[in-house]
Order: sequence, then structure tokens, then C-alpha cells
Amino acid sequence: MLLFETVREMGHEQILFCHGKNPDIKAIIAIHNTNLGPAMGATRLFPYASEEAAVKDALRLSRGMTYKAACANIPAGGGKAVIIANPDQKTDELFRAYGGFVEGLNGRFITGQDVNLTPEDVRSIRKETKYVVGVSEKSGGPAPITALGVFLGIKAAVKSHWQSQELQGLKVAVQGLGNVGKNLCRHLHEHGIKLYVTDVDPGKLEEVKQLFGATVVNPKEIYSLDVDIFSPCALGGILNHETIPLLKAQIIAGAANNQLADEQIHGQMLTQKGITYCPDYVINAGGLINVYNEMIGYNEAKAFQQVHNIYDTLIEIFKIAKQQNITTNDASKQLAENRIINAKKTKINEIAA
Repeated sequence: MLLFETVREMGHEQILFCHGKNPDIKAIIAIHNTNLGPAMGATRLFPYASEEAAVKDALRLSRGMTYKAACANIPAGGGKAVIIANPDQKTDELFRAYGGFVEGLNGRFITGQDVNLTPEDVRSIRKETKYVVGVSEKSGGPAPITALGVFLGIKAAVKSHWQSQELQGLKVAVQGLGNVGKNLCRHLHEHGIKLYVTDVDPGKLEEVKQLFGATVVNPKEIYSLDVDIFSPCALGGILNHETIPLLKAQIIAGAANNQLADEQIHGQMLTQKGITYCPDYVINAGGLINVYNEMIGYNEAKAFQQVHNIYDTLIEIFKIAKQQNITTNDASKQLAENRIINAKKTKINEIAA
């Protein structure tokens, strides 16, 4: 991996490699863009196969956060952090050491809870820095509002793809039944949608089966099911050369980050198959909206209005993609980058004035 060339191509402002011996910590903080405001992005802890894999994850996720904030009209930039470790290596000392690195950025980066972190871990980070959100969980956490955003995104995709608002009787395959996936299943079930679900946790499968009458399928079967909509709500990279040819769904709308293994190649493959793809950082923006509103003083009405705007933003993205004959992923980037450029121009004009 040519690190500086990759960073330049992706447009990052700053990459920090955080290391310590007591406790032993290896963390990467990636700040992509701060034109709209301080970089916001949660921290994930994961036993990456290599340091290069960790860097790639941080770079892609942080860029996605920039686009996510811009598409959601949130005055924040994009960042992300990863800690290279196994979940059983978590300690209060580890997170406090990490919090010290975050504090050293003096507000350029604001973080929170992602994969393998709990609210308790976030509170450990908070002991060393004020630049962390999700400590009090006043709004009930990000999962319910993220799931609502995904559900609204599904409604937008149905409207665009079939020119219909009718959800009753549709078949949806949900991959991953974490807090977001489970909440999404509830919304879908309440609107008369037939659910097909998969997860590596048998307990989660049984719960959703009992609650919502879902049909449980093998993880390998989820791609080739004869369904209307495929909703990836687990880890990323699942839309690739192997899985896309298997898809029968006409819409992809899920909460997982970085769903496209290669944004250009696999985004184009979906378009060629006539599949409507909801860009992940647009449809799953509810989590960012939630923590941003917690940070500024939670107003439930305002937060829910911003989440409902996900529907309108996706409708606009679908129109841009059709008018310009480009992928929805490229259309969402275009929308986000235009907003970022305009914000930068506004800043320059304010300084000049």
C-alpha cells in the first residue's frame, strides 16, 4: 500500500498512528475533511488481519463519514478511528490511553461507539477527553434512529424503483440482526413485509423469528433469495464479484458501512443489473444525526425531522443518477462534494469580509 498516494487520492487531511506500551495500544485516527465542521466518527475495535487492513478500513470509513454528514446536512466533517485489538483485550486503561490521543487533537475529531465498543467503554474514553459522544445515551442510543432512517430509505427506493408507496406484501432479506437489524425488522413487519433473515448468532435468529414471523436462512443463501429487497446490516464488503451475480433483489438498502467492495466496479455492476442501490452513508446516517443532536443538546423533534430528510435526499440522488446516467454512489458523492465545496467558499468569503 502506497500510504501517501492513497491518502492524497482519497483527500484526507490527517492520519494519526497512536501507539503506546503501557498499556499496549495500536490505534489509527483518520480525519478526512473538516470543511463543514469538526470531524465526527465513531471508534471501532477489531482484530484486523493486518495493519494495512486497519488503515484501509479507517480511510474508507472516515471518507464515508464526510459524505454522510454532508448528505444529511449536518455541520460536521468526517473522521473515523480503529483500535487494533481483540474484544477480550479491552480494559479501562486501554480506552483511557486512547482518550488521551483524542484529547490531543483539541476538538478536530469527535468520536463515539462503534463495533465492539459499549457505552461503558465510551465512558472510559470520556475520563480523558470531552470530545466523545454517546456517554449518557439520553436518546436511547443510535440503533433505533438508524433503523428508522434505513426504513425511510427503503420507502424512498420503492417509490423511485416501482413508482409506488405500497410496502405490504414485499419480501425483504435482512443480513445481520444486531440492534439496527432487529429494529429494522420491527418496522418492516409492522408494514406487512415478509422477512427472510440471517445472522451468525442463533439466539438473535430465534428472537426475530418469534417476534416477527421471519424465515431463517443460511448465511450463504441470503444473496440468492427470490426477494424484492436485500438489506445488508452486518459488516461491509459484501457486494462483490461473487455475490452480485447471485442477487435477485431489485433494491439494496441496508445499514452496513462500505457495502461495495469496490465502489466503482461493483457500483457499476449493480447499475447494469438494474438494481437500485441506496448508498450506505446516506441511508444509515441516523446514527450520526443521533449523536450530533446529543452533542448540541438533544431535541427529539429536530433529530427525527433530520432523519426523515433521508427519504428526500435519496429521492434526489436517484433523480441525479437517472438524469446523468451515473451510479447512485457517484450521484451521492456529487451531492456531498457540492455541499462541501459551497461550505468552503462560504468560509473563505466570511474570512475575506
